[in-house]
This record gives sequence, C-alpha cells and structure tokens, in this order.
Amino acid sequence: MPVTRAETLPIRISDDVVRVRQQTRQMAVDIGLSLVDQTKIVTAASELARNTLEYGGGGEALLEALQDGGRRGLRLTFEDKGPGIVDLELALTDGYTTGKGLGLGLSGARRLSSEFHITSAPGEGTRVVISRWK
Repeated sequence: MPVTRAETLPIRISDDVVRVRQQTRQMAVDIGLSLVDQTKIVTAASELARNTLEYGGGGEALLEALQDGGRRGLRLTFEDKGPGIVDLELALTDGYTTGKGLGLGLSGARRLSSEFHITSAPGEGTRVVISRWK
C-alpha cells in the first residue's frame, strides 16, 4: 500500500505525547478525514502514545498517510522496548489496568480504529498498529 507521507516522532516525555496528538490531527486533516474520524484517530493516538511512555518507558510513533486506490487513510505505529504485555487478551479487556488509569486505553484505541493489531512479548516490548480510513 503506497505511503504518501511518513513521519517518525520520539515518545520520551509527556510533551511528546502532545506532539503525536497534534501531528496526527494535522495529517488527518490533510488527508481529508471527517471531523468524527479525526477525533477518533487523535483520541486513539493519544491513548497509545501515553501507554508507550508510561508502560513501555518511551519509544516511537510512526505516522503514515496512505493511498489505496481511491481510499485515503492514516496508519499509526507505536513501538517500545519496555517490559511487554504478559496477557494480551486481558490487557484488551475494558477496565483492566496495571496502573492508575481507567483501563480503557488499548480497548478504546481498538474501538476507535478501522484496523488494530498488537504484538507484545514479556521482556521484548510492544508494537501497536492502528489505521483509520476515509
């Protein structure tokens, strides 16, 4: 699938989470996502960037504008080298948290995305890829 624009952003401090959110919004606007779809992808990006920082110890976000025939979309990849997730099924359950949050980050991001894929292994980190299509 052709990538028409890509940007990699570090996630090391809380200001980086804000930058990921802002850049996601700008790319969503640039590709013509509706206001509702912009809000969904920005909310998911914010949750996943925060998880990357808080649970993964920091990492990177790759933002890619996609063109698939007549369809345009945005794919976001969040990757860290943190402790990983022992039980993915449990981690994707609404209300489950290992921190102080509401336990809606991963499950919420999955609901807000057109496509959602997560890989994680204890001691190896976590990679979450989401997409939203116009």
